[in-house]
Amino acid sequence: MACKGKGECCLEHEEALFQGKITLITGAGAGIGRALAMAYAKAGAQVILADRNAEGLEQTADLLRGNGRDAVPIRADISKPEDVKRLFQAIDEQGGRLHILINNAGFGIWKSPYDLELEEWDSVVNTNLRGTFLCSREAAKRMRGNGGGSIVNISSTRALMSEPNSEAYAASKGGILALTHALAVSLGPDNITVNAICPGWIETGDYDSLRPIDHSQHPAGRVGKTEDIARACLYLTDPRNNFVTGTHLTVDGGMTKRMIYEE
Repeated sequence: MACKGKGECCLEHEEALFQGKITLITGAGAGIGRALAMAYAKAGAQVILADRNAEGLEQTADLLRGNGRDAVPIRADISKPEDVKRLFQAIDEQGGRLHILINNAGFGIWKSPYDLELEEWDSVVNTNLRGTFLCSREAAKRMRGNGGGSIVNISSTRALMSEPNSEAYAASKGGILALTHALAVSLGPDNITVNAICPGWIETGDYDSLRPIDHSQHPAGRVGKTEDIARACLYLTDPRNNFVTGTHLTVDGGMTKRMIYEE
């Protein structure tokens, strides 16, 4: 496909990079996951949606279909190994091919470490960290048989810095960063890149209701949007960027680099 203009590729060429790429997005029922689904579908990918929330899952699928895009919704709770197995069996029934995995599903419980129950800890870690591993392993099995692929794990700036009472969430997201570079080394020979994104404040609700201070405290001058994470994922899964692996990209408007003192 020819490019228009000196050194600039046409939009159709950009979209062609993901044309037909089978992309699995976990946690696709809302927020960042929904934005990811919309972005990859718009870029020409064939999107498989996974979420434990059946209602949100169908809403995302309906949004894609309403925009003329195909969608394959599969209800799955990735904290349950049997659900992960069933999810990938469904993918096998679709042909067994997978090019991109975005491990986005996750949640947190903010509770004092004095009061956090073991079952609550396990629920967070099993979803955020173990679920990411299980999905990555199953995805890699399919990718290596098809010439390789890309995995992006959604971590958090809470892997790098903390608020009080976030132990389970912080531990799981920090574990994702370690898992990311370990998988990148292990899966590199199979032509599979593995990277992570650490989102900061990404507003998934009413953006217009945010206060001026919410925006101005960010060095970038604004709170993040779900589209910011989608664009980062598209960069990391662009086949031209296969020299980028084993690293994490912090998308937080500069907040983790800002020193804060009381005045």
